[in-house]
Amino acid sequence: MGFFEKLKASLEKTRKSIFEGLGKLLKGKKIDQELLEQLEEKLIMADVGYETTQEILQKLEKENTEDALETLKKVLVEILSNGNQLVVPNAKPFVIMVVGVNGTGKTTSVAKLGAYFQNLGKTVVLAAADTFRAAAIEQLQEWGKRINCTVIAHSEGADPAAVAFDAVNHAKAKEKDVVIIDTAGRLHTKKNLMEELRKIHRVVGKVVENAPHEVLLVIDATTGQNGLVQAKVFKEMVNITGIILTKLDGTAKGGIALAIKKELGVPIKFIGVGESLEDFKPFDPTLFVEALLE
Repeated sequence: MGFFEKLKASLEKTRKSIFEGLGKLLKGKKIDQELLEQLEEKLIMADVGYETTQEILQKLEKENTEDALETLKKVLVEILSNGNQLVVPNAKPFVIMVVGVNGTGKTTSVAKLGAYFQNLGKTVVLAAADTFRAAAIEQLQEWGKRINCTVIAHSEGADPAAVAFDAVNHAKAKEKDVVIIDTAGRLHTKKNLMEELRKIHRVVGKVVENAPHEVLLVIDATTGQNGLVQAKVFKEMVNITGIILTKLDGTAKGGIALAIKKELGVPIKFIGVGESLEDFKPFDPTLFVEALLE
């Protein structure tokens, strides 16, 4: 199964519960008030969010072409586009910090991101800087064996910034291409977590200029609007440059992708649509919208 087929299958719950019948409803039709009301209800049910839904409806009304479905596709792609590519520095290593609440698939996403870069022919170092949970360290080490990748880890309770520092130093000394740092995700100790993340930021910036070059926030699509609330908290703590949207295959709330981009102003850079390494890919807005409205 190709990735587009997999993406379509993963968005099936969203498509069936929300967007099914939308093609019939909109294809070849001009926009009128009744159509807008029906669409509004469907978008809100898909967790697109009120604010984003209103913007979509306004754009549709303004465009008002002969084919509302094609116009809707164009509007959705427009909202989801801009900044989806990673910003890779010229000098090695490329340092990525991955943040997010525990349980969102953060540590697994770190490993899958590592495998993605390895497939591009890059050498990768993973940093087990979520030292608050022994399970997170062990999980990353297991992934390291599975994808044949270097993992830098200290013991449980160690200073996360020290782990990140060692990983970046190791990569620099060995001329490795990419460092991906897993971090803790305990929101109930927000102040400590903020200090921890900022310290990692400072420390790796001393080893490699402008590092971390990307700070990617992992959001579990199944949590819908709750994920958006978590994202806003993390955005207050650190300068997030992109989103990894996981577990799209387990939800009818795939519309959350639109709310994330619109309300956070942060681009989605990767999506996860299943368990295997191949189910983790760079986010393509056009592909996503086609799969959603197919």
